[in-house]
Amino acid sequence: MNKDYILKFVDETLTDKRKIHTAGVRDMALKLCDIYGADKEKVEIAANLAHGKIAAAVMKDILKIDDDDILNAVSFHTTGRPAMSQIEKIIYISDAIEINRKPYPNLEKIRELALTDLDKACEMSLKNTINFLNELNKTIDEDTLDAYRYFQER
Repeated sequence: MNKDYILKFVDETLTDKRKIHTAGVRDMALKLCDIYGADKEKVEIAANLAHGKIAAAVMKDILKIDDDDILNAVSFHTTGRPAMSQIEKIIYISDAIEINRKPYPNLEKIRELALTDLDKACEMSLKNTINFLNELNKTIDEDTLDAYRYFQER
């Protein structure tokens, strides 16, 4: 993986708004790397790339990234999934709590938890998402429901 090429790709393809969000996710993810001892290079690459299942496929095809931790972190960064790796959890929670996030219920509590218990922070964030989407009568991604059940059963 050529990190410089990836960063150039990100700089050329993301909107200014998305760049601000991405920088917030990266900064939070690197902070969590310091706490949990995760691979900083993988986390930084995953945090700097566009997110979602399609983005993961593009990354694999265009950027030639074949690291499952990075691809899964990008693919499941908003939904979560059962049995996430440490890097996946760091990207998932960093996206949810980055400094530029508009306030939402339990945001500060989730931020505090993320600094001491990554699993509990992920579980609370997933629960928050489920409650929010239920209130709006929106469909909840099966990955989110499965991830929440996974954390509850642990």
